[in-house]
Amino acid sequence: MKIRKTDYGTIILHWTLVGATVIAFLTGLRMATEAPGHAWIANNLDWLLPRHRTWTWHMPAGVVLASVAVAYMIYISKSGLGRRVSIDKMRFKGLLGRRPARLGSISVILHWVLFISMFTLIVTGGLLFFGVASGYVTMMIHWYATWVIPAFVVLHILVHFSIGGKMQLYRVFRPAPLPPPPPKLDPVELLTMLVEQSEKLEEAEAPPKKPAPAQQQRPPMREPMPAQRRMEEPMRGRPEPRMPPGRMRPPPAPAKGNSRRRNPTFQANPFMVATAAAIVIGSAMFAADYYAEDTVTVYRIASSDAPTLDGDSSDRVWRNIQPHMVTTNQGDNFDGTGESRVWIKAAHDGTWVYFLVIWEDPTRSLKQLPLIKKADGWHLLTNGFDKGDENDYNEDKFSMLFTTLPITLAADRTFHMSSQPMPDKPATMSGRGIHYTPAPNLYADAWLWKATSGGPTGWMDDDHFGPPAEPTPDQVKGLTPYKGGFAPDPGTANYTDNFVIDREAARLGNRGVRPKRLPKDVAAMTAAMGEINLDPNIGESEGARWFMTEAESVPYSAEADAQTPIGTVVPGVLISGEFTGDRADIRCAARWAAGHWTLEIARKMDTKSKYDVPIKNGVFMRVAAFDHTQIRHTRQIRPMRLEVQ
Repeated sequence: MKIRKTDYGTIILHWTLVGATVIAFLTGLRMATEAPGHAWIANNLDWLLPRHRTWTWHMPAGVVLASVAVAYMIYISKSGLGRRVSIDKMRFKGLLGRRPARLGSISVILHWVLFISMFTLIVTGGLLFFGVASGYVTMMIHWYATWVIPAFVVLHILVHFSIGGKMQLYRVFRPAPLPPPPPKLDPVELLTMLVEQSEKLEEAEAPPKKPAPAQQQRPPMREPMPAQRRMEEPMRGRPEPRMPPGRMRPPPAPAKGNSRRRNPTFQANPFMVATAAAIVIGSAMFAADYYAEDTVTVYRIASSDAPTLDGDSSDRVWRNIQPHMVTTNQGDNFDGTGESRVWIKAAHDGTWVYFLVIWEDPTRSLKQLPLIKKADGWHLLTNGFDKGDENDYNEDKFSMLFTTLPITLAADRTFHMSSQPMPDKPATMSGRGIHYTPAPNLYADAWLWKATSGGPTGWMDDDHFGPPAEPTPDQVKGLTPYKGGFAPDPGTANYTDNFVIDREAARLGNRGVRPKRLPKDVAAMTAAMGEINLDPNIGESEGARWFMTEAESVPYSAEADAQTPIGTVVPGVLISGEFTGDRADIRCAARWAAGHWTLEIARKMDTKSKYDVPIKNGVFMRVAAFDHTQIRHTRQIRPMRLEVQ
């Protein structure tokens, strides 16, 4: 049996492509587990997918894929192997031909399917990474093109096995020198061969000559020529000897300068050229990442020009600043797209920093875990809250993350995918990843605005991502979600949940829930909530609020419960007290109109707290929008770097 081999260049490029594809595919699937509707990936493949440095492996793998793709095109062009993947009429006719031709044509067509899919993945991946046209459509094209790769692998192996069995598959493990390309045809030699062939045809078609009479065949008598003259006088008129019929003239001997055949060093040249091109392409992509850094300028203003925090973008300072726009995606809701564009403006007066943020949100969602009284008692309206993943009855939110980590893909330092990235800590009840930093005393500063909890009273929660906290007994038992290193800064907030849950009773199938406080005046509270529509995709009207203050409520009691009519909806948020401590560093105001939230923010540039990041040059910032969801926010891949004037 003939041992089949493949040239060195193809084998090296093939396995480099395979390695990069496997890394990109597995890390991409891990990232997809955080997207809406993809929980099935984590449920079935969590054991296979990487848990750490997902982004910082996925991006270089994409660079290698792009580089190898260019290198392969150059290699097959320079090495004379273009026929391997050329697609023409004969390839399509081969689909209807005999089995060998049909399999060969299918193999070539599959290669082109791979080329198109790779091109699509590289282009859409670049758009998502650099934030250009990085919306829902681009994300879905990237998602579907990803699944072409495993389908191609299966079909590719089956086709090659059908062509030559195991020996055909073993070719990619058996290297051989690159065969020399066929010699180029010399046009002069071609014309000579055509002339000779034409002469042969004329001789074959000419009629035979009649023999001449005997007397005429005798040559005339000539005077004998001296021997010396016969030797010196050239032979004139003698016909040139011809090749016997059926044989062709041998090609002329090559010149001395071209007598050497292509040696192995020269044969390696196509691969070296392809490798050099790959290095250039990869370097160019890394350079583009370095020089295309997103920046947000924090402009210097006079203290007298500081904006009024009222959620109105008409202040003079904002009119003079050009906004920076970023598209965030991979969230939930937002009319099913999971996408929101965000516009950012920033200014400072030397003491305070001010941000104006506008983002797209189709609904003004204020329904934060409300309660409704039914004939059998109180019910908490929820869809996932018990797992820490409420996705219906939650308020709109917006977050800003600041970090000094000197890396572009800071997400791998603050967010860790998989349900249990730390084997000695509880798994997340949602099955999604968790926030924490990988070193002691390393903190990322997280600002979190909430449309019902604290936000309407002028406060923005000051939180942080820090080292993973020790789990509580309820978290160890799986009664409450473990939050890793996400926590509020030290201090108090002015809001709490307006319900009590007996989790042990809930595990046994009982309701186990009741309000902490009930409204003094049910009709007045209902009017303050505006038109009540419990569809989570229907927003609330301007002026409505879905929180209850301590002054307009009374502690829960059986007597107060008996006076509350069935069908009453009670807010799930109770406002009482004040923000204090480090948690009270950020003031804000927000308004919603025409499908957009407008949020104005103010904080001291340096709070001197170890949990906060000072606003200065080189600080990285990310933003995320929540559309009535607890944790499934939009995201951006590359952070923005602050430039403070």
